[in-house]
Amino acid sequence: MNTYFELFLEATIGYFNWFIGQITFSSSQGLWGNYFYFLIIVSLLFFGLELAKPWRKNQPKFRQDFWLDAFYMLFNFFLFSIVAFAGVSQVGVELLNDFLALFGIKNLVAIQVGALPAWIQLVLLFVVKDFIEWMIHRLLHWSPWLWEFHKVHHSVKQMGFAAHLRFHWMENVVYKSLEYIPLALIGFSLSDFFLVHAIAIAIGHWNHANFNVNIGPFKYLFNNPAMHIWHHAKELPNDHKYGVNFGLSLSIWDYLFGTSYIPRDGKDIELGFPDDENFPKTFIDQNLNGLGLKK
Repeated sequence: MNTYFELFLEATIGYFNWFIGQITFSSSQGLWGNYFYFLIIVSLLFFGLELAKPWRKNQPKFRQDFWLDAFYMLFNFFLFSIVAFAGVSQVGVELLNDFLALFGIKNLVAIQVGALPAWIQLVLLFVVKDFIEWMIHRLLHWSPWLWEFHKVHHSVKQMGFAAHLRFHWMENVVYKSLEYIPLALIGFSLSDFFLVHAIAIAIGHWNHANFNVNIGPFKYLFNNPAMHIWHHAKELPNDHKYGVNFGLSLSIWDYLFGTSYIPRDGKDIELGFPDDENFPKTFIDQNLNGLGLKK
Protein backbone atom coordinates (compact mmCIF):
# COMPACT_ATOMS: atom_id res chain seq x y z
CA MET A 1 0.00 0.00 0.00
CA ASN A 2 2.84 2.38 0.82
CA THR A 3 4.27 1.69 -2.63
CA TYR A 4 1.05 2.80 -4.32
CA PHE A 5 0.82 5.88 -2.11
CA GLU A 6 4.39 6.79 -2.93
CA LEU A 7 3.64 6.25 -6.60
CA PHE A 8 0.64 8.59 -6.32
CA LEU A 9 2.77 11.32 -4.71
CA GLU A 10 5.58 10.86 -7.21
CA ALA A 11 3.22 11.10 -10.19
CA THR A 12 1.38 14.11 -8.76
CA ILE A 13 4.56 16.02 -7.93
CA GLY A 14 6.05 15.01 -11.26
CA TYR A 15 3.03 16.35 -13.14
CA PHE A 16 3.09 19.59 -11.14
CA ASN A 17 6.76 20.09 -11.99
CA TRP A 18 6.01 19.30 -15.64
CA PHE A 19 3.20 21.88 -15.66
CA ILE A 20 5.46 24.56 -14.20
CA GLY A 21 8.07 23.57 -16.77
CA GLN A 22 5.50 24.04 -19.53
CA ILE A 23 4.81 27.59 -18.40
CA THR A 24 8.50 28.46 -18.04
CA PHE A 25 9.62 26.49 -21.14
CA SER A 26 12.03 24.45 -19.04
CA SER A 27 10.35 21.09 -19.75
CA SER A 28 10.10 21.31 -23.53
CA GLN A 29 11.97 22.61 -26.54
CA GLY A 30 10.19 25.72 -27.76
CA LEU A 31 6.52 25.25 -28.46
CA TRP A 32 6.84 21.66 -29.70
CA GLY A 33 5.41 19.38 -27.05
CA ASN A 34 4.22 22.33 -24.98
CA TYR A 35 0.56 21.67 -24.27
CA PHE A 36 0.03 24.85 -22.26
CA TYR A 37 1.05 27.36 -24.92
CA PHE A 38 -0.35 25.24 -27.73
CA LEU A 39 -3.78 25.42 -26.08
CA ILE A 40 -3.47 29.19 -25.68
CA ILE A 41 -2.38 29.70 -29.30
CA VAL A 42 -5.06 27.49 -30.87
CA SER A 43 -7.70 29.08 -28.62
CA LEU A 44 -6.67 32.61 -29.62
CA LEU A 45 -6.67 31.54 -33.27
CA PHE A 46 -10.27 30.34 -33.19
CA PHE A 47 -11.38 33.26 -31.02
CA GLY A 48 -9.92 35.57 -33.66
CA LEU A 49 -11.80 33.72 -36.41
CA GLU A 50 -15.02 34.01 -34.38
CA LEU A 51 -14.51 37.77 -34.11
CA ALA A 52 -13.52 38.23 -37.76
CA LYS A 53 -16.13 36.00 -39.40
CA PRO A 54 -18.81 34.85 -36.95
CA TRP A 55 -21.19 32.13 -38.15
CA ARG A 56 -23.92 33.33 -35.75
CA LYS A 57 -23.64 37.07 -36.28
CA ASN A 58 -26.10 38.01 -33.52
CA GLN A 59 -24.22 36.05 -30.86
CA PRO A 60 -22.20 38.24 -28.44
CA LYS A 61 -18.45 38.25 -29.00
CA PHE A 62 -18.03 37.19 -25.38
CA ARG A 63 -20.91 34.74 -25.42
CA GLN A 64 -22.82 33.36 -22.45
CA ASP A 65 -20.50 31.47 -20.06
CA PHE A 66 -17.38 32.41 -22.06
CA TRP A 67 -15.21 32.80 -18.96
CA LEU A 68 -16.69 29.70 -17.32
CA ASP A 69 -15.64 27.66 -20.35
CA ALA A 70 -12.19 29.28 -20.35
CA PHE A 71 -11.73 28.06 -16.77
CA TYR A 72 -12.98 24.61 -17.78
CA MET A 73 -10.19 24.46 -20.36
CA LEU A 74 -7.57 25.22 -17.74
CA PHE A 75 -9.10 22.85 -15.20
CA ASN A 76 -9.72 19.83 -17.45
CA PHE A 77 -6.44 20.18 -19.30
CA PHE A 78 -4.13 20.82 -16.35
CA LEU A 79 -5.50 21.51 -12.86
CA PHE A 80 -7.48 18.27 -12.53
CA SER A 81 -4.32 16.25 -13.13
CA ILE A 82 -2.46 18.30 -10.52
CA VAL A 83 -5.22 17.80 -7.96
CA ALA A 84 -5.62 14.05 -8.37
CA PHE A 85 -5.81 12.51 -11.83
CA ALA A 86 -2.09 12.20 -12.57
CA GLY A 87 -1.53 10.23 -9.37
CA VAL A 88 -4.72 8.17 -9.58
CA SER A 89 -4.13 7.19 -13.20
CA GLN A 90 -0.54 6.15 -12.49
CA VAL A 91 -1.68 4.00 -9.57
CA GLY A 92 -4.38 2.51 -11.81
CA VAL A 93 -1.82 1.57 -14.45
CA GLU A 94 0.42 -0.02 -11.82
CA LEU A 95 -2.50 -1.99 -10.35
CA LEU A 96 -3.36 -3.27 -13.82
CA ASN A 97 0.26 -4.25 -14.48
CA ASP A 98 0.45 -6.05 -11.13
CA PHE A 99 -2.79 -7.89 -11.90
CA LEU A 100 -1.57 -8.96 -15.35
CA ALA A 101 1.74 -10.07 -13.84
CA LEU A 102 -0.17 -12.68 -11.86
CA PHE A 103 -0.85 -14.35 -15.20
CA GLY A 104 2.67 -13.88 -16.50
CA ILE A 105 1.78 -10.92 -18.74
CA LYS A 106 4.51 -8.30 -18.57
CA ASN A 107 3.78 -6.26 -21.69
CA LEU A 108 0.41 -5.27 -23.13
CA VAL A 109 1.79 -4.42 -26.56
CA ALA A 110 0.30 -6.96 -28.96
CA ILE A 111 0.71 -5.12 -32.27
CA GLN A 112 4.12 -3.79 -33.19
CA VAL A 113 3.80 -0.72 -35.39
CA GLY A 114 7.33 0.62 -34.92
CA ALA A 115 8.47 -0.86 -38.24
CA LEU A 116 5.78 1.02 -40.18
CA PRO A 117 6.49 4.41 -41.77
CA ALA A 118 5.93 7.28 -39.33
CA TRP A 119 3.02 8.75 -41.28
CA ILE A 120 1.18 5.41 -41.27
CA GLN A 121 1.66 5.16 -37.49
CA LEU A 122 0.20 8.65 -37.06
CA VAL A 123 -2.81 7.95 -39.28
CA LEU A 124 -3.41 4.60 -37.56
CA LEU A 125 -3.28 6.15 -34.09
CA PHE A 126 -5.54 9.02 -35.15
CA VAL A 127 -8.19 6.71 -36.65
CA VAL A 128 -8.13 4.04 -33.92
CA LYS A 129 -8.18 6.58 -31.08
CA ASP A 130 -11.01 8.54 -32.68
CA PHE A 131 -13.14 5.41 -33.23
CA ILE A 132 -12.66 4.32 -29.60
CA GLU A 133 -13.65 7.78 -28.40
CA TRP A 134 -16.68 7.79 -30.74
CA MET A 135 -17.90 4.59 -29.05
CA ILE A 136 -17.25 6.04 -25.58
CA HIS A 137 -19.13 9.20 -26.56
CA ARG A 138 -22.15 7.11 -27.57
CA LEU A 139 -21.91 5.33 -24.22
CA LEU A 140 -22.05 8.68 -22.40
CA HIS A 141 -25.40 9.33 -24.06
CA TRP A 142 -26.77 5.80 -23.73
CA SER A 143 -26.00 5.21 -20.04
CA PRO A 144 -28.31 7.20 -17.70
CA TRP A 145 -25.55 7.31 -15.08
CA LEU A 146 -22.88 8.60 -17.47
CA TRP A 147 -25.33 10.99 -19.12
CA GLU A 148 -25.62 12.88 -15.82
CA PHE A 149 -21.91 13.70 -16.14
CA HIS A 150 -22.10 14.42 -19.86
CA LYS A 151 -24.93 16.90 -19.29
CA VAL A 152 -22.28 19.42 -18.26
CA HIS A 153 -20.98 19.55 -21.83
CA HIS A 154 -24.51 19.83 -23.23
CA SER A 155 -25.43 22.65 -20.85
CA VAL A 156 -23.80 25.08 -23.31
CA LYS A 157 -26.48 27.51 -24.57
CA GLN A 158 -24.32 29.62 -26.90
CA MET A 159 -21.64 27.74 -28.82
CA GLY A 160 -18.03 28.86 -29.03
CA PHE A 161 -14.56 27.31 -29.28
CA ALA A 162 -14.06 27.11 -25.49
CA ALA A 163 -17.19 24.97 -25.11
CA HIS A 164 -15.05 22.15 -26.50
CA LEU A 165 -13.44 21.56 -23.11
CA ARG A 166 -16.46 22.21 -20.90
CA PHE A 167 -16.99 18.74 -19.50
CA HIS A 168 -17.37 17.02 -16.13
CA TRP A 169 -14.12 15.79 -14.56
CA MET A 170 -15.54 12.25 -14.58
CA GLU A 171 -15.31 12.27 -18.38
CA ASN A 172 -11.52 12.39 -18.03
CA VAL A 173 -11.74 9.25 -15.91
CA VAL A 174 -14.16 7.46 -18.26
CA TYR A 175 -12.33 8.23 -21.51
CA LYS A 176 -8.82 7.54 -20.22
CA SER A 177 -9.87 4.33 -18.45
CA LEU A 178 -11.79 2.80 -21.35
CA GLU A 179 -9.29 3.69 -24.06
CA TYR A 180 -6.14 2.76 -22.14
CA ILE A 181 -6.04 -0.98 -22.83
CA PRO A 182 -6.98 -0.88 -26.55
CA LEU A 183 -4.38 1.82 -27.22
CA ALA A 184 -1.78 0.11 -25.01
CA LEU A 185 -2.07 -2.99 -27.20
CA ILE A 186 -0.50 -0.97 -30.04
CA GLY A 187 3.03 0.34 -29.60
CA PHE A 188 2.92 4.06 -30.36
CA SER A 189 5.53 6.64 -29.35
CA LEU A 190 4.78 9.60 -27.07
CA SER A 191 5.55 12.03 -29.89
CA ASP A 192 2.82 10.34 -31.95
CA PHE A 193 0.34 10.90 -29.13
CA PHE A 194 1.19 14.60 -28.85
CA LEU A 195 0.76 15.27 -32.56
CA VAL A 196 -2.52 13.34 -32.76
CA HIS A 197 -3.76 15.05 -29.60
CA ALA A 198 -2.83 18.46 -31.00
CA ILE A 199 -4.76 17.77 -34.20
CA ALA A 200 -7.78 16.54 -32.21
CA ILE A 201 -7.73 19.66 -30.02
CA ALA A 202 -7.70 21.93 -33.07
CA ILE A 203 -10.56 20.04 -34.75
CA GLY A 204 -12.54 20.01 -31.50
CA HIS A 205 -12.13 23.78 -31.11
CA TRP A 206 -13.34 24.28 -34.67
CA ASN A 207 -16.36 21.99 -34.22
CA HIS A 208 -17.57 24.17 -31.35
CA ALA A 209 -16.47 27.55 -32.70
CA ASN A 210 -18.75 30.31 -33.90
CA PHE A 211 -16.93 30.05 -37.23
CA ASN A 212 -17.66 27.83 -40.19
CA VAL A 213 -16.46 27.19 -43.73
CA ASN A 214 -17.82 24.83 -46.36
CA ILE A 215 -15.44 21.87 -46.60
CA GLY A 216 -17.34 20.22 -49.43
CA PRO A 217 -17.08 16.43 -49.68
CA PHE A 218 -14.66 16.36 -46.74
CA LYS A 219 -17.71 16.80 -44.48
CA TYR A 220 -18.20 13.04 -44.84
CA LEU A 221 -14.76 12.46 -43.33
CA PHE A 222 -14.16 15.26 -40.82
CA ASN A 223 -16.49 16.61 -38.16
CA ASN A 224 -17.41 20.27 -38.62
CA PRO A 225 -19.51 23.02 -36.96
CA ALA A 226 -22.51 22.52 -39.28
CA MET A 227 -22.65 18.87 -38.21
CA HIS A 228 -21.70 19.17 -34.55
CA ILE A 229 -24.23 21.91 -33.80
CA TRP A 230 -26.96 19.27 -34.25
CA HIS A 231 -25.28 17.09 -31.63
CA HIS A 232 -26.00 19.90 -29.16
CA ALA A 233 -29.59 20.48 -30.34
CA LYS A 234 -32.11 20.63 -27.51
CA GLU A 235 -34.75 18.80 -29.59
CA LEU A 236 -33.65 15.40 -30.92
CA PRO A 237 -35.36 13.39 -33.68
CA ASN A 238 -37.70 10.67 -32.39
CA ASP A 239 -35.65 7.89 -33.98
CA HIS A 240 -32.41 9.05 -32.31
CA LYS A 241 -33.44 9.59 -28.69
CA TYR A 242 -29.87 9.02 -27.45
CA GLY A 243 -28.36 11.64 -29.72
CA VAL A 244 -26.82 12.17 -33.14
CA ASN A 245 -23.47 13.12 -34.69
CA PHE A 246 -21.21 11.60 -32.03
CA GLY A 247 -17.99 12.10 -34.00
CA LEU A 248 -15.14 13.89 -32.26
CA SER A 249 -12.66 14.47 -35.08
CA LEU A 250 -14.03 12.21 -37.79
CA SER A 251 -17.61 12.28 -39.06
CA ILE A 252 -17.28 9.05 -41.03
CA TRP A 253 -18.34 6.86 -38.07
CA ASP A 254 -21.74 8.57 -37.92
CA TYR A 255 -22.29 8.09 -41.64
CA LEU A 256 -21.20 4.46 -41.44
CA PHE A 257 -23.32 3.56 -38.41
CA GLY A 258 -26.44 5.60 -39.16
CA THR A 259 -26.16 8.33 -36.50
CA SER A 260 -25.58 11.27 -38.85
CA TYR A 261 -28.24 13.99 -38.81
CA ILE A 262 -28.13 17.37 -40.57
CA PRO A 263 -31.72 18.18 -41.64
CA ARG A 264 -31.00 21.86 -42.44
CA ASP A 265 -28.76 24.79 -41.54
CA GLY A 266 -28.73 24.59 -37.76
CA LYS A 267 -26.60 27.58 -36.83
CA ASP A 268 -29.45 29.25 -34.90
CA ILE A 269 -31.15 26.21 -33.32
CA GLU A 270 -31.73 26.07 -29.57
CA LEU A 271 -29.00 24.19 -27.73
CA GLY A 272 -29.14 22.13 -24.55
CA PHE A 273 -31.37 19.34 -23.31
CA PRO A 274 -34.87 19.05 -21.80
CA ASP A 275 -35.22 20.85 -18.46
CA ASP A 276 -31.75 22.39 -18.78
CA GLU A 277 -33.08 25.62 -17.29
CA ASN A 278 -32.88 23.84 -13.92
CA PHE A 279 -29.35 22.54 -14.49
CA PRO A 280 -26.61 23.97 -12.20
CA LYS A 281 -24.99 27.14 -13.51
CA THR A 282 -21.77 27.29 -11.48
CA PHE A 283 -18.56 25.32 -11.95
CA ILE A 284 -18.72 23.61 -8.54
CA ASP A 285 -22.37 22.64 -8.79
CA GLN A 286 -21.94 21.32 -12.32
CA ASN A 287 -19.03 19.13 -11.25
CA LEU A 288 -21.00 17.72 -8.34
CA ASN A 289 -23.78 16.74 -10.72
CA GLY A 290 -24.18 12.97 -11.09
CA LEU A 291 -22.42 12.23 -7.81
CA GLY A 292 -25.51 12.37 -5.59
CA LEU A 293 -24.02 15.38 -3.81
CA LYS A 294 -24.95 19.00 -3.44
CA LYS A 295 -22.69 21.93 -2.72
